[in-house]
Amino acid sequence: MSELIKVIVRKEFKAPAEKVFDAWLDPEWLNRWMFGPDVREEEIVKLENKPEKGGTFSYVVKREDDLINHMGTYLDIQRPNRLVFTWGVDVEAGDESVVTITIQSTESGCRVTLVHTMDPKWEEYKDRTQQGWNYMLDKLNVQLKDI
Repeated sequence: MSELIKVIVRKEFKAPAEKVFDAWLDPEWLNRWMFGPDVREEEIVKLENKPEKGGTFSYVVKREDDLINHMGTYLDIQRPNRLVFTWGVDVEAGDESVVTITIQSTESGCRVTLVHTMDPKWEEYKDRTQQGWNYMLDKLNVQLKDI
């Protein structure tokens, strides 16, 4: 059996841990840094979120002629330090990956560590996944500077 793939991204934020944490759960914030025309060439169709343990999310975007549903289930929510959820795109049950966000307060703000754990069959997407999370966390960092 092959080992799970882990993509790890670390970022420093000047914003407090609570603000960074909340930006992961608030659809009004998600459209500033994770989805939508300010992030990439796409249109937001629907951002639905039930941020509680066992709750689900569905973020549907349109890219060219494709509707893409990013979906998952919250496995752990400990504001403002830990968020764990499954992550998939139009997935069948059992095909999801797991994203763990750890947020540690620092003197100047906070440090975010994101670990995206994937099945070995997604090996070819490892670099693209790392680039995607880096890009989105950089966008979030810019958005939070205005607060």
